[in-house]
Amino acid sequence: VLKLFKVLHRTRQEVFRNDTRALEAARQKINEEFRNNRDVTSEKKINELLKIASDVEVILRTSVIQAVHTDADRIVLIPRKDLLQDNTPYHDKSTKK
Repeated sequence: VLKLFKVLHRTRQEVFRNDTRALEAARQKINEEFRNNRDVTSEKKINELLKIASDVEVILRTSVIQAVHTDADRIVLIPRKDLLQDNTPYHDKSTKK
């Protein structure tokens, strides 16, 4: 449980780097959820909560991207290296002969 708690906080720091509002909101939410469930004793419920927390960490790490408003009509995306993937070109026509 403690390991997953630490992993979530590390992921939060990476995903929301330089965004103090999002960093603080995520910190509070993580701490609140763990605090609200600290008295759970059922092994089944604990495993279910750990699975949810693990899924949240994966979603944060793989799906969340930062965006910054630069002008009234312009947003700049700031992708992390682990979000960037090699792009496979799309072909309209089949390459088989």
